[in-house]
Amino acid sequence: MTLPTPATLPATLMLLGSGELGKEVAIAAQRLGCRVIAVDRYANAPAMQVADVAEVVAMTDPDALKAVVRQHRPDLVIPEIEALAVDALAELEAEGICVIPTARATAVTMNRDRIRDLAATELGLRTARFAYASSASELASAAAGLGWPVVVKPVMSSSGKGQSVVRGPEEAAAAWEAALSGARGAGELVIVEEFLHFELEITLLTVKQWQGPTLFCPPIGHIQERGDYQCSWQPAQMPAAALAEAEAMARSLTDNLGGAGLFGVEFFLCKKPGSSSDQPGELEVIFSELSPRPHDTGLVTLVGQNLSEFELHLRAVLGLPIPSIHSLGAAASRVILANSEGAAVSYDGVAQALSETDTQVLLFGKHHARPQRRMGVALARGSSEAEARRKADTAAAHIQVRASS
Repeated sequence: MTLPTPATLPATLMLLGSGELGKEVAIAAQRLGCRVIAVDRYANAPAMQVADVAEVVAMTDPDALKAVVRQHRPDLVIPEIEALAVDALAELEAEGICVIPTARATAVTMNRDRIRDLAATELGLRTARFAYASSASELASAAAGLGWPVVVKPVMSSSGKGQSVVRGPEEAAAAWEAALSGARGAGELVIVEEFLHFELEITLLTVKQWQGPTLFCPPIGHIQERGDYQCSWQPAQMPAAALAEAEAMARSLTDNLGGAGLFGVEFFLCKKPGSSSDQPGELEVIFSELSPRPHDTGLVTLVGQNLSEFELHLRAVLGLPIPSIHSLGAAASRVILANSEGAAVSYDGVAQALSETDTQVLLFGKHHARPQRRMGVALARGSSEAEARRKADTAAAHIQVRASS
């Protein structure tokens, strides 16, 4: 499936998934005069609050998903989440609907086993050593072969749900149950990975165009807890050779997946075996995961780049030119989390958070809070990475999420 280049504007775009990243895609699309249809499984999701049309649909139901797409016949269908009826997307694509980046890419990347097999087996990229398990006993056996500790993840999940670090066989049963409870769908399969002692974890935002070369954003460093992003900074400092290797791996993956759009490709940077502390440049690049859409760690690009990841995604899928991508200087983000459950959400401390120069706050408009749910993000620029990170951390710390039960 190819799109006329450039697309005639205004175009009609349908977002499958309407969270905070979809909201920014919708805003970027509307700045280009596009019409946006926001779809999600619940009403008043963040992107619905700014879209032209909102539809509440069970997107894992193939008949419901096909019905809403056929009803509106958008120029582009843009998946923004993993929990989709991917076979329905393939059927719609066969009917001539343009699915971004492709229906196959969406299917391959929604399951960790398919993207890991593609990267490690088909393309020969370096990944963490891994095995699959379909029971607690298989998990323990796989972990023993890899060496404790290991990381256990459901094959299908999002936002780190169901992930755990397992330090010994006595924790295997609990890790198996945690993975099943955090999994998306009915499958009972987990991936067991070697535990990597990495120096840095990065996201390399990779822009694949319908025509023209694949482009890369400056690398984004980030920290995760419980498998979910907590903070990010850009540009992340890394050796030029390691960056070139990451770009080559990202290009190989995105060329295979096809289509157009922005991909969030995650890597670990680890010390090479045998390297010493006086050889800081000796880093091994290890592929981790890939999302065929704007990435949560990339929220920092709203203040850190000349074009945000959302603008880049829209330009790529609409066939519009991207003359350059460059950093505006050191930038950072820090998530704003809820610590209690309830509705009637409100925020204290916003004025204090915005009191420092070059600091912004995004509140996502979620109407229900629960512990550790991401409700907003603080963004900042600074004269150095350390200053940008400090400003973002300070701004986020000022904001308190209030919710009544």
